[in-house]
Amino acid sequence: MAIKRILLLFICLTVFQAQGQHTVILDSLSNEPVPFATISFGDGLGTFADDDGVFAFTKKRYSDIDTLYVSAMGYAEKAVPTDPFPEKIRLRPEVSQLSEVVVSARKEGKFKTRKRKATTHTDVFACWLPTVESEVAVLFQRSEGKATQIAKLLLPINAESKYKSKGKGAFPTIFRIQFYENQGGLPGTQIGYEEVVFPINSKEDKVFELEIEDKSIFIPEGGLFVSLQVLGYANKAGRLAQTKKYREIKTPRGVQKISTSFRPLLPFTKGTLQQRTFVRRIFLNDKKWQVFDKTYNKNSKLIQTGNRNYDMGAVLKVYEE
Repeated sequence: MAIKRILLLFICLTVFQAQGQHTVILDSLSNEPVPFATISFGDGLGTFADDDGVFAFTKKRYSDIDTLYVSAMGYAEKAVPTDPFPEKIRLRPEVSQLSEVVVSARKEGKFKTRKRKATTHTDVFACWLPTVESEVAVLFQRSEGKATQIAKLLLPINAESKYKSKGKGAFPTIFRIQFYENQGGLPGTQIGYEEVVFPINSKEDKVFELEIEDKSIFIPEGGLFVSLQVLGYANKAGRLAQTKKYREIKTPRGVQKISTSFRPLLPFTKGTLQQRTFVRRIFLNDKKWQVFDKTYNKNSKLIQTGNRNYDMGAVLKVYEE
């Protein structure tokens, strides 16, 4: 009996170490949790806090990491040593890092509904594989130069329904929508609209319709970029799960950590030369946005086949002056 108890204790300790220490990120003024904060490992890796500002990190899995960089919209980035690793991290509010904090009242008056069509397909070989370090953005302009609200986003997805017999299971996945200024045709400073976090499951396919009318998202005169980013899989309660987001691959240079791709996939299309999709690796290259063409990666199969665009659509409310 004593041996069984010792064995059970050993298993419990092993599981706890594998999951890593859980740390909560808090607002330094209100002491409230900061949900979905970004945690960068400083070497191209990273993760996200969950709804309650909690994330897991283990020195055993990342023995070479001595500092984490924690950031969130409206807060100053903070460097955090991993030894000793804190149970709580407090971020200082810093509104100045945003182009503006947007609080829009619901607009009244006459309006017309306009639709920007989303384009999708079922070719899994012409899809972007979402990973935790990637973000995809597309530009939206005002309609007819008038006050324009985004009432609904139309997100092309490929749930691989035809491939489920080959072992593709259910995947409740949590995504985040963010908004950026249009700075000379590039995504610029993040706009202080409320972040939109939502799940997509394996039953959804083709185009996912995301209702955001209640967020009062109005397009500035110069347009705005809307970005889509995967945060990870959801647990049974529908909240962001602290699961392993990297696979370890043995290479001649040693063991390399490779980002896990999440479902559903994002269908890319050939579109037109005028359409441009921007991507960035948020844990690499100083978080710089790049247009998705040969200047980004000439070896990309998507680019080689001309599939350069993520054709996100929208339902717009265009108000009369």
